[in-house]
Amino acid sequence: MSTDSLNPIEKRAAISLAGVFAFRMLGLFMLMPVLAIYGQSLQDVSPLWIGLAIGAYGLTQALLQIPMGWLSDKFGRKPIIIAGLLVFALGSIIAALADSIYWVTLGRALQGMGAIASALLALAADLSRDEQRPKVMAVIGMCIGMSFAFAMLLGPMVAASFGIAGIFWLTTLLAFVGIAIIIFMVPNAVNKAPKGDTVASFSDIRRLLQHSQLLRLDLGVLLLHLTLTTIFVALPGQLIRDGLAADKHWQLYIPVFLLAFLLMAPMMIVAIRKQKEKQTFLLSIAMLVVSSVILYCYVDSLWVIAGAMLIYFIAFNFLEATMPALVSRIAPANQKGSAMGIFSSGQFMGAFIGGALGGVLAQNFAIDTIFAATAIIGVIWFVIAWGMQVPPKSKTISLVAAVGSEQQASKLAEQLVLLPGVLEATVVSDENRSYLKVDDKVFDLKQAKQLLGLS
Repeated sequence: MSTDSLNPIEKRAAISLAGVFAFRMLGLFMLMPVLAIYGQSLQDVSPLWIGLAIGAYGLTQALLQIPMGWLSDKFGRKPIIIAGLLVFALGSIIAALADSIYWVTLGRALQGMGAIASALLALAADLSRDEQRPKVMAVIGMCIGMSFAFAMLLGPMVAASFGIAGIFWLTTLLAFVGIAIIIFMVPNAVNKAPKGDTVASFSDIRRLLQHSQLLRLDLGVLLLHLTLTTIFVALPGQLIRDGLAADKHWQLYIPVFLLAFLLMAPMMIVAIRKQKEKQTFLLSIAMLVVSSVILYCYVDSLWVIAGAMLIYFIAFNFLEATMPALVSRIAPANQKGSAMGIFSSGQFMGAFIGGALGGVLAQNFAIDTIFAATAIIGVIWFVIAWGMQVPPKSKTISLVAAVGSEQQASKLAEQLVLLPGVLEATVVSDENRSYLKVDDKVFDLKQAKQLLGLS
């Protein structure tokens, strides 16, 4: 089988796991553009509790993401994923039956407790070869992005016809569809990817939290999703006040998202081909600030809101696509799983903090205060990101390395790092694994396998 393309198992794994991710995230995202509007019919509703309900899933996701990854390593990926989807479905049912905002918030928190992202990514790693793993992850990432766009279309349409309960019932159905995909479509893993590629290690987490470059990205993704959920606490209600009926909000969202995806492409091309990654990264953060300032100044115009959101989502899409790749490139070769676990937890924690902040501001201040706050948050992020150092393009691969002692592991690592294209080499004796960070334009996989006695 050629190593240049996905084999049948990898294709099946990529498509099926991407489907599970997409269905689950679709259910979570659909609520964002509608809860602030249709949630007004719930008992005990207030702007604060609207914000908490929108962001509640982020808190439990952030707290349980890494533990669920550990459990999947101990009890198996599929059982933990199925259990997580059942918890997610239970939370959806509770929220669907709720007549008060408190029960909706509880349901959202339970949805987040089905924190299966780390286990899904670990299963994707188990089902793919080292050299093909980035392609599988790219398919999954693309489907998550598409699910957000579809959620902006489906959320207002479903809520207009069936109310908030309709969204939660649809989310429940999607959870069971996800379970069916896991049972009947996702291949059974024959091999496990190395722990360094998938599951977070507590000792690694402590070290990585002290890594200044990774910490910039962890804080960055937290602030990015904080601004997203904060804005959506205020934006739907403002669109109605500006004359756009709730069931027509998709007419603004969809053109904005489609244009944003198209206009993001030139930024990606400039960043990669012209080697302007840091400059484009900082430009994107500046665009977030500009969009918030525009909303603050001209919140009463639908056309201006559409333009501001276009600027926001061009930047959002670029940053969302860029940051995980930067984490992967910066993380030590044998600590990718831990680095991505921290990054994902920051992402979900940002969603929770953003919902809570938006709720507090909406309850106590004028609507434009929310947009002023997101502008200030963007400025803070710009300052944090200013010292970012972009590493050379690389990818991480892991290969079997039969070593009997730490001394042998150290000697083999010294030999591996001398190979052309190897930027960093780590050999872990108790895993019998080597982790290589490589420049794939120069690196020769056959040469590395020959040194390791694999060919």
